[in-house]
Amino acid sequence: MSPDDKPDNLINAEGLRVDGRRPDELRPVEMKVGVLKQADGSASIRQGNTYILAAVYGPRELHPRHLTLNDRAYLRVVYRMATFSVPDRKRPAPSRREREISMVIANALEPALFLEEFPRAVVDVFIQVIQADGGTRCASINAASLALADAGIPMRTLVPSVAVGKAQGTLLLDLGDAEDKYGEGDIPLATLPPQDDITLLQQDGHFTKEELLEAIEMGVTACKYMHELQKEALKQAYAKRRPADDAEVDDEDDDDYEDDLETDLGESDLEEE
Repeated sequence: MSPDDKPDNLINAEGLRVDGRRPDELRPVEMKVGVLKQADGSASIRQGNTYILAAVYGPRELHPRHLTLNDRAYLRVVYRMATFSVPDRKRPAPSRREREISMVIANALEPALFLEEFPRAVVDVFIQVIQADGGTRCASINAASLALADAGIPMRTLVPSVAVGKAQGTLLLDLGDAEDKYGEGDIPLATLPPQDDITLLQQDGHFTKEELLEAIEMGVTACKYMHELQKEALKQAYAKRRPADDAEVDDEDDDDYEDDLETDLGESDLEEE
């Protein structure tokens, strides 16, 4: 978004944002699992106009060997933005920001993984931002978490993530591009359900103590919903991979299958439509 596209107000007189959302409303989210056949695990996420792919390879032998960890696997995350992902063409060389976000994502994901099961190995996570429209850091964590689960990496839980920002003195959930660029700050966070342990908490901009606490509460609540969307995406992917011989199972077997998925992923709180 160029300076000429800067909106006059990020929140209008009716209390709605530039894209018509309420302050506490997420952008439309679509997650898919198993989108890349060549990877051991993969996932995609569309969050508003942001579109991201994540691929996981491993556990596998680590190169270069000097990075080897004797007691656990090395989680190597590479976050990259496509040159065409932003209005002004991005330089193809990795930027300092991309390297920083790669480290942040790895730190957010690592507490959820049983990396000690694979000493001296590496788990590679490659994240490609196809289209950036705000919130790529948190969306990448959501997609990478699904890709790790799809690859069969042992996990304590999935890792949902969302950002809360501020514009015109109002806290906003899940910032879009304009709010990210012209707002007063943002707080990306990630959690480990169901205890809601926080694995990522950053702050950019000025927030009062009360605003910070409220923003964290908003973010944790939104992460619970994102977690449900992650589980639904995995369940749909698992259902499509059922053996052909089970295609004609009776209703009771279907219920048992769904129960097994709920046991693996946690009890679903999404309302049935």
